[in-house]
Formats: sequence, structure tokens, C-alpha cells
Amino acid sequence: MRHVSVHACAVVIAPESLYKYTALQHPPKDDTGIITQFSAKPLEALGLLKMDFLGLKNLTILQTTLKIIERTTGDIIRLATIPMDDKKAFALLSRGETTGVFQLESAGMKRYLRELKPTEFEDIIAMVSLYRPGPMEWIPDYIAGKHGRKEIKYLHPSLEPILKTTYGIAIYQEQILQIAQEFAGFSLGEADLLRRAIGKKIASELESQRELFIEGAKGKGIDASLAITIFEKVIEPFAGYGFNKSHAACYAMIAYQTAYLKAHYPTQFMTALMSADYGNTDRIVIEINECEQMGIQVLPPDVNESLSNFTFVESGKIRFGLSAIKGLGAASVQHIIDARAQGGAFKSLEDFAARCPSKIMNKKTLEALAYAGAMDSLGERRQIALNYEVIADFSKHSDGSVHLEQAGLFDQLSEVPEFDLLALEPVEPATFSERLKWEKETLGLYVSSHPLAGLELYFQRKVIPSTQLLGKSMGKPVKIGGLIQSLRKIVTKKGDVMALLQLEDPFGKIDCVLFPKAYKKYSSVLMEDRVMLAGGFLERRMGEAQVVIEDLEILDLEALQQKPSRNNYGPMIKIVASLARNAKKRK
Repeated sequence: MRHVSVHACAVVIAPESLYKYTALQHPPKDDTGIITQFSAKPLEALGLLKMDFLGLKNLTILQTTLKIIERTTGDIIRLATIPMDDKKAFALLSRGETTGVFQLESAGMKRYLRELKPTEFEDIIAMVSLYRPGPMEWIPDYIAGKHGRKEIKYLHPSLEPILKTTYGIAIYQEQILQIAQEFAGFSLGEADLLRRAIGKKIASELESQRELFIEGAKGKGIDASLAITIFEKVIEPFAGYGFNKSHAACYAMIAYQTAYLKAHYPTQFMTALMSADYGNTDRIVIEINECEQMGIQVLPPDVNESLSNFTFVESGKIRFGLSAIKGLGAASVQHIIDARAQGGAFKSLEDFAARCPSKIMNKKTLEALAYAGAMDSLGERRQIALNYEVIADFSKHSDGSVHLEQAGLFDQLSEVPEFDLLALEPVEPATFSERLKWEKETLGLYVSSHPLAGLELYFQRKVIPSTQLLGKSMGKPVKIGGLIQSLRKIVTKKGDVMALLQLEDPFGKIDCVLFPKAYKKYSSVLMEDRVMLAGGFLERRMGEAQVVIEDLEILDLEALQQKPSRNNYGPMIKIVASLARNAKKRK
């Protein structure tokens, strides 16, 4: 053995101290933990029990959702008592709106759910079991069986009670055990030995079990040829990768519970989901898009509304947490939340500077808050950021003591003194593009809008949307377009330079590669945050699709946003809608 590896979640269980059964040692770089020196199979041979205890993020999501529901609505939900035939939950599954729903998130699963239109818990158990390499090919048959589009036939009457709930398809390992028991007279212990022999694909054991199965069937008066057919067509193909139903049912239960909460409390659920994925920008982008589809607004952080993590504001509105802001420490976040909890919402920039401790009122904190949009309710982003010294001096003179009612010089006065207004230097307000750029820098993604907002129709006309690329044939020419999100240069073994980049269109992201010849031609214009149209072909690399770019054209984003056309009504519609809302408020 060249090195020691440690199983991430395995625990060995014994009736007495482990040293009586196996050699022990400390894990690598750990003087306190204890691991066995034997690996799993020798431990099993010694008669010890190894259990894998898996941590599921989804259980935390469920727990967090329940807490948010209780805090915001007063409803106390007990997952053990929710109805298992809830129409809203099954309608959500049937529409394939399963982002965030345990085990049912993939694009392929969503497509099959829309075809299946599940109506009972048994359907979820089946999909969890079938959607894996091997049994996946039987999903269309399961769907056809459920909707009566296929006649269900059984090779022998004894199979019907076992396979009826799965429309004639052997899905679960328990079904294999039952078939061996009912059809060939095996005990459940003997049936499990059959399952293990097939799963391990040990030729000698497999042949021995095959003979036992045939002889057992003959003993029950069944023809040997039929026994061979059932062994080869039903048991042998499925026992190797068949899921055990007990495991699938546990997964399906968590899937159903997440679907139930998403259907009935969508804003609370999405808040908990994004809180669990905090720090994973790719997941947060997917979940923000899901919120948009659900009619839920995800707003930038705000010193008057945000907690540390994603925050439920009201039905249909979620705020980024203050901890999401890069450069803002946990201590600063807590000071702001505490000041707000003690004195209520900050009414002005002066109020904020007076009530928060002066030690956090520095350039780093104020710039981070301003550029992230967290102080939009108190002033303009650029003006706050550029006047950080004025705000810091103001805070030092007040030092948070007056409004927090702490003992101080002013306690003896009959009235709390009013502070003068901050004398901020006037500056040109930030442009739309600048605000988005700052959000990307401080939060890792665009929040209040997107540089390509309103250009959906333009890109649909000009290129293949990212969401439709997987449906295209590998090697065929494609035309794509979008914003350059990331750009990485690589030096090849020959010393040439190539590039990997990620392109973001209004619908999703596309991984792209420019080989040395193409990179040399376009390297001078390739920069992050630029918009381009590109031509190339689709290929699969490491199991993922990517576009090999052969030619490209850089577009002027400002010109695209400002030039109205029949394919670019988005910005105009938003401006008109905003004017209409403001006019209504004035009335």
C-alpha cells in the first residue's frame, strides 16, 4: 500500500472496543481521529458492520424552509403529516418544475416527468430507481404502461402480483427476491445470495445460482425452458443494477417533501435553497433563473432588509444576504444587523453612520456596501463610495452611542441632538452598465438586471440559444452568441496558446474553446464582459458539450441596448412599464 485513504462517511460498528477486532491507526495529518487499518472487505470478513452515513444538504433545506415558514406566516408544518396525494405537489412535478427538488433536477428527469405526469408516490419511487444507467431505457415503457398505451404481459401468472405496480417491469431488487421466492421456491436468504452473485458477476457463482433457480422452478411444476427465459430476461439483467425499493422510497420521500414545500411556499423554499447553495455561484445563477420563472424577484442586498444569508422579504421577494458581499467581514455584517435590530430601519445615510460602530465605517466596508447596492435606499452608489472619508469621519464623531441609548455624554440632556446632514461631494451618478459591473465584482453575479436584458429576441434570431445546443448533433456547425463570462489561456505541449471561455447568453451558459489557430487570430479582441457572436461546431469533451469556435465577431453592447428594433423591445417595454407605475403612484 502506497498511501492511506479514508472513507468520507463510513462508520465501523462493533459490540466492544474496536482494537479487539482490528488494527487501528490515526488518519493522515490527524492525531486525534481513529480509523481501521483494514479496508471494507476484510472488515466484513471479520464480521464487523460498516455503515455509510450520508449527509444530505436537502434535509437542511427542508428544515430551513420550515423555520422561514413559521417565522413569516406562523404556520407550523410537520412533514410527517403532510398529505401524500397533494394535487399542487404532483402538478408541479408534472410540469417538470423541479429545480431544487431532491433527485429530480436534471434536464432528462424533467422531460420524463412531463411525459409521465406522476399522480402517486409510487411513481416518484419508480423514477428515482429508473433514472440511472441501465434501467433508464425502460422509462418509456413505464410511462406507456401507466397511461395504458402498452399492453402489459407477464411471462407467468406468479409474476403479476410482483410486477403489477411497475407495469410489468422489474425495477427493484426486492422484486428479484420475490420472483426467486415465488417462482423458484427460494427462501429470502437464498434469493439474496442469488442477487449478490449476479451483482458481483462471478461466473462460477452465477452458473450455480442459475441451476438452483431452474431446479427450484421445476420443483414447483414449471417448465425448465420458461425458468431459463425468466432467469435470462428478468432476473439477470436487473439484479446487477436494480435499486432496492426501501432506499428509493427514502429518496422519493425527500423528493416529495421538497416538491410539496416548493408548491405551497415557493418564496420560503427558494430562500432556503439559495441559502444552502450560498458560495456556489453557478447554482445561485440557476436558482435565480428559476425564481424569475416562478415570478419571484431576487433583489440585491439591503442594509435595511437583509440578514446574513438570503432573506425572505415578502411573498415574491428575496434579498441577497449581507454576507454575500465580497470584502464585507462577518463581524461587520453582524454589527449592521444588530444596530438595525436595536433601533429599527436606517432612515438616512446619517442615521446609518451614527448608529453603526465607527470601527466598521472604513473604505473597504463602505465601498463594498455601496457597489453591491446594499445602500441604495440611503443614497447613490458612486456618491457613497467616493465619499467614504466624509462618512467615516461623521461616524467617528457619533460613534453609534446616541441612537443605541448607551451611556454617554448626551444622556444628561433633555433631548437627543440632531446631526447635521452629511456634506457629500456631488458626483455623476453611476450608469446602468457600471452598476451591473459593480454587482458582478462584489456579489459574483449580476442581480438587479443583466447586461443582455431585453435582448432575448435579438439572440433568438441571430444564434442557437444555449438551452437548445444539446439537441444539436455533435460535429455539426453552430452559431452562438453572448457575454464572455470567463477567459482562461492555456499553453499547449508545443508552446502554442489556446483559450477556454464561458459564454453567457440570455438563457444560460456555453463552454467554448479556441484552439491555437483561432486564438491567434482573435486574441486581441477577446476580453471578459465583451459580447460576441461566434461560429464553430459542437463537440463532447469529458462527457460535457462544448463549442469549438472557429470565427467570431465582437458586438457593441451599448449600441445594442440603445438601438430599438423589432427584435429588441425589452428595454423600451421596461421603461414604459416603469413610467406607468410611477404615474400610478403619483395619482
